[in-house]
Amino acid sequence: MDAPFAARMGKMQKSFVRELLKVAQDPSFITFAGGLPNPVTFPIEQISIAAEKVMTQHGTKALQYGVSMGYEPLRKWIANRYQEKYGMNVTAENILITNGSQQALDLIAKAMLDPGDKVIVEAPSYMGGIHALRLYEPVFDAVPLNDDGIDTAVLAQKISDAKLVYTLPNFQNPTGISYTPAIKKEVAEIFKSTRTHFIEDDPYNELRFSGEDTPPLFSYAPELGFLMGSFSKVVSPGMRMGWICGPLHLMDKILIAKQASDLHSNQLSQYIIHQFMLDNDYNAHLKGIQNLYKNQRDLMVAAIKKHFPSSISHTIPEGGMFLWTRLPEGMDALKLFDKAVEQKVVFVPGQPFFTDGSGQNALRISFSMTPAEQIDEGVQRLARAIKTY
Repeated sequence: MDAPFAARMGKMQKSFVRELLKVAQDPSFITFAGGLPNPVTFPIEQISIAAEKVMTQHGTKALQYGVSMGYEPLRKWIANRYQEKYGMNVTAENILITNGSQQALDLIAKAMLDPGDKVIVEAPSYMGGIHALRLYEPVFDAVPLNDDGIDTAVLAQKISDAKLVYTLPNFQNPTGISYTPAIKKEVAEIFKSTRTHFIEDDPYNELRFSGEDTPPLFSYAPELGFLMGSFSKVVSPGMRMGWICGPLHLMDKILIAKQASDLHSNQLSQYIIHQFMLDNDYNAHLKGIQNLYKNQRDLMVAAIKKHFPSSISHTIPEGGMFLWTRLPEGMDALKLFDKAVEQKVVFVPGQPFFTDGSGQNALRISFSMTPAEQIDEGVQRLARAIKTY
């Protein structure tokens, strides 16, 4: 007997990466697939101390229901961070705490989208973002990425009837590309001219390890956008703490969607993360992560240069966790994946990052999680798979 699911569920599939990670559970595999934070960066001792202090000083409050917007001291900390780094005019009232930035995207889509609304995404774009938006049955339209960010000429042509534009301007997942300040300003002017709203998904903001830091896209058009952030990449993914920063006239409806979803995010985790921030040098903590990922990236780029055919191109990101690699035209990364599994190395084929089925000759390689001593060997295995294919 068929289960009585909503019709929209017939358009949904399981997360490609989550299913893919099951393949690599065998310890003999080297995985470049998951965009996971390296566990050596988790501040286990400091979090333990913060948790004990929270239970001693705030135990009953931390274990009680909380307000839907989130723990106010943590929201103030996030707002102050934006003020100090970028001079942004935001306060705690602009911040809503969510269960990771994935829930942030779900809440925005739930509040903003009707079936059939046009949503512009980058090509390629974060597959988890596409997955979350697709549930609300929009019509996707894609704008290509250049080396300096989204193609503004194409965006200007397509934006007039769009309800939302979904962007990842910093160390984009999957490409690692970042918008230049000039592109961010140009994109903001396009939004202002059309009054189209945008989502800026920015979980990798604090993971810059080279180049100059740049303000968020949101800072150029704050009245039209939502800026999403996360503690998952810099403290702990398991605590599932993210946030939405948005203008007050939009946040009221997002708050209603949050209350209908789960009332509030994990109160205990909010207290612990805030205590961690109070007790530790956050910038020093970040520097350790940045140095690690820079070394990982450098090792991967060197291995690719050494082992891959010259016909294969790739990005060199200034931060984040990913390289985007393009095979020669006519090669299919899904078929290459089968060859790679035979060599006991895995990556993510490019096609799931596109809404139109393109990207067959592209693949995403993550350098964050793989132990440094395995990177060269993993690239060698992938090179053998390419040659076999």
